[in-house]
Amino acid sequence: MADVVKAAGGVVWRLGTGGLEVLLVHRPRYDDWSFPKGKLDPADANEEMCAVREVREETGLEVAVGPELPGVSYTDNRGRPKAVRYWAMTPVEGAFAANAEVDAAEWLTPELAAQRLSYGHDRRVLDAMLEAIDG
Repeated sequence: MADVVKAAGGVVWRLGTGGLEVLLVHRPRYDDWSFPKGKLDPADANEEMCAVREVREETGLEVAVGPELPGVSYTDNRGRPKAVRYWAMTPVEGAFAANAEVDAAEWLTPELAAQRLSYGHDRRVLDAMLEAIDG
């Protein structure tokens, strides 16, 4: 059996003028909308560090890390098992700039984010984030 691909990411949220907003990113390579995330790098001390690095790389944002959210497991596009850990995060500074991995980022209400997300497992992570920050 193939080794599990380990990845981490963040559900970045803020209070905007219209209320709670969640940041989604568009990856042209897969033409999908999801949360910023990526594979563990040997330089990452742990998954939380990986999540912060990936959010910075994909969104340009420095973030404060909140509670860990339920992770997801699935088979990636190469047929390998993949496990992703997520944390709720809030932006501290920075601004989005398109890059090699992500060509767009949008702040959306949770309802619009749920509609825009490309994967069902991401909607479960969004729901968990909403519960985590509401409590």
